[in-house]
Amino acid sequence: MKIYNTLSRTKEEFKPIEDGVVSMYVCGPTVYNYIHIGNARPMIVFDTVRRYLEYKGFIVNYVSNFTDVDDKIIKKANEEGTTSDVISKRYIEECKKDMEGLNVLPATVHPLATEEIPEMVEMINTLMKKDFAYRAEDGTVYFRTRKFEDYGKLSHKNLDDLEAGHRDIDVTGDGKEDYLDFVLWKPKKEGEPYWESPWSEGRPGWHIECSVMSKKYLGENIDIHAGGEDLIFPHHENEIAQSESANGVAFANYWMHNGFLNIDNRKMSKSLGNFFTVRDISEKYDLQVLRFFMLSAHYRNPLNFSDVLMESAKAGLERITNAYDNLMYLFENATNDVTSDEEAKEAINSYVKKFEDAMEDDFNTADAISTIFEFVRHINQDVNEDTGANVLKLYIEKLSMLCGILGIIVEKEEKLLDEEIERMIDERQKARKNKDFKKADEIRDELLRKGIQLLDTREGVKYKWL
Repeated sequence: MKIYNTLSRTKEEFKPIEDGVVSMYVCGPTVYNYIHIGNARPMIVFDTVRRYLEYKGFIVNYVSNFTDVDDKIIKKANEEGTTSDVISKRYIEECKKDMEGLNVLPATVHPLATEEIPEMVEMINTLMKKDFAYRAEDGTVYFRTRKFEDYGKLSHKNLDDLEAGHRDIDVTGDGKEDYLDFVLWKPKKEGEPYWESPWSEGRPGWHIECSVMSKKYLGENIDIHAGGEDLIFPHHENEIAQSESANGVAFANYWMHNGFLNIDNRKMSKSLGNFFTVRDISEKYDLQVLRFFMLSAHYRNPLNFSDVLMESAKAGLERITNAYDNLMYLFENATNDVTSDEEAKEAINSYVKKFEDAMEDDFNTADAISTIFEFVRHINQDVNEDTGANVLKLYIEKLSMLCGILGIIVEKEEKLLDEEIERMIDERQKARKNKDFKKADEIRDELLRKGIQLLDTREGVKYKWL
């Protein structure tokens, strides 16, 4: 199995530190709003990597954090007249709902930054004792970037080039020794949440959070560290500097990064009016379509999102689910219990091998999906009413297995009857009348997951199947 390692910029044979076990850390979202579809890409991509590793027999210790203290969270809390804790807890729950809709497996551990601050203080103390960090007069603690000789090895940036554009900036007013030094601990501002430390009442810098959570739950040296391409510099570069300076060993052996997501060939931006949350997309498409779309390109390639491409993904997914439904129909109505299965087994094995070859070449899900389409074409051509139940069962199991590795659900949920939907709508209306908005939202979300969108009209609440 080969993985493209951002550190070496080459595909490398994957060799875990411990036989049969993989330690994997994926940077999670900052929870101040609903996750957007850019957040969804690494969630889907690295969930799929995890699924394939588990399919190959590895035990995967998969850690993905929630950043639950941050300037954006504090700003949102101030706007709503509440606390950062209320905001972060609300959007962690909303994020988990979206992850469930995307069929992203829960992590082995989902650590919260605010619950790991004593360990962050401990790591900063270690860095100070080793002279990799220093305290400014205002209580800020900085990392001495130049002291870490390998700085830039992940992003392949040169320290002199980084400094070149900033030589005329006076940093002495900030308490920094060098422009390139970055924050490990920042003192509180008025109205901000804070924690005690030897340097000031304040909170950790963003970069130290992941270094500490990765070490606590996976160890000082881990197999895979992953995230979006935008995190390579400075976040992951700074993580390496902190972790390796404090621990004295290599931080991660393989660094994986997914490419950017664009909207209609433009960068996603609120100012351009092309910013979409996962929740927005769920109102128009089943989130299985979004997952299928995300996996239709190689994870390292940039991916363009558009209605045309989503409709194409929807049609492609339907080709697969329709083939599965047809297999199930034939199986349930098979007139022959047993027919020769030699040719079927040979064909199935060839498609499974081709699928595995694609996935073992740096998790090429685009080629893996192409293989599933070939398998579906073979099924549609070779399976009919005369095919034995034994052969049909083989096809059903293997098609379900290959799709399952990608997190694609082929079994369609049984549709609710109209009277059940009306009952749920009535329950939601009663909940809203009683100001039980949590229950009302839960009912709406459950209906959405089942492919039913509620529409508020002058005549009352209507619904439509998506």
